[in-house]
Amino acid sequence: MVRSALWHLFRTGLAVWVLASVVFLLSYRSLNATTELVLPDTTDLATTTTAVARRAAQQAIRQRLGLDLPLFYIGRNDGNGWHWNGQHNQYHRWAGRLLHGDLGTSFRTGQAVSSQLGTALAYTLPLTGTAAVLAVLGALGLAQRLATRPWWHRAGRGILLGLHALPLFVVALALLLLLANPEMLAWFPTYGLDDAADEQLDATTQFVRYIWHLVLPVAALTLSALPDFTLQLEAALTQELRAGYAITARAKGLSEQGIIRNHVLRNALLPTLTQVAQLLPALVAGAVVVEVVFALPGMGRLLAEAAANRDFPILVGGVLLTGLARLLALLLADLLYLWADPRIRWQS
Repeated sequence: MVRSALWHLFRTGLAVWVLASVVFLLSYRSLNATTELVLPDTTDLATTTTAVARRAAQQAIRQRLGLDLPLFYIGRNDGNGWHWNGQHNQYHRWAGRLLHGDLGTSFRTGQAVSSQLGTALAYTLPLTGTAAVLAVLGALGLAQRLATRPWWHRAGRGILLGLHALPLFVVALALLLLLANPEMLAWFPTYGLDDAADEQLDATTQFVRYIWHLVLPVAALTLSALPDFTLQLEAALTQELRAGYAITARAKGLSEQGIIRNHVLRNALLPTLTQVAQLLPALVAGAVVVEVVFALPGMGRLLAEAAANRDFPILVGGVLLTGLARLLALLLADLLYLWADPRIRWQS
């Protein structure tokens, strides 16, 4: 089992590296577009009115960003055929810095990518982490209740199926219009965290306002992730309740809830643990939508703005962080499989 888990982690890590490399190689080919975007923010427009001065400014920007080097180990030189560039290229320098923990600097701000991603993660991790915990706990409780076929079973499944069919941005906008709208119910803040970041407030008030601002974004992510996991687990529980050991336990006088908790739940969890592994990367991707809708300064909004501004170092760093979340999710799935069925440790 350990060998299999390590192999899966290595394979996924290699796939993440290849994906990040492809994003790097494809994005860094657009040198002219990049320098044109950086130029207005880094030079005085009054000094770049002539073509010569502008070309000089563009060359200075390329040298500062390292874009004057060849892109890869091999390349074509003005149609003169392929030739070997050696280690003096952009990709080699990027890979070497990455192995030392340096993700580079932002084209737009000139700040370190790691510091910008770290600041954004300080908002995104509480958002996605809280939504993941609530979605898993809610699905566990709701699926067990639905498996006992209560009177509201059909209505509950219908609501879950309806939520499952709605895109995340529709759920987020619906919550925003219903619960943060003066014409409906203005219970929650509309967007942003400006009120929570007021330095004149004490720490307790800031924390309460911060939590209050996150209610709707967390609710949107939770409602989006809850139906799929709940319906899958409820179907697995229903199937296990028809097995012979469950019928025997029922004949001994155990209640349906007791049978589910003590006998059925672990077996039913095995087919759904893969969904738990997919939950964290899905929430990270969903944070892009939620943070844009609610104007939260998290990683999703940072990546969306980086894509609009062609800030490629930020985009590549975001790809690597998403891949890291995928690796952690796979490791979590392997640990959950061991917890659910210890016999799996002897199989590989």
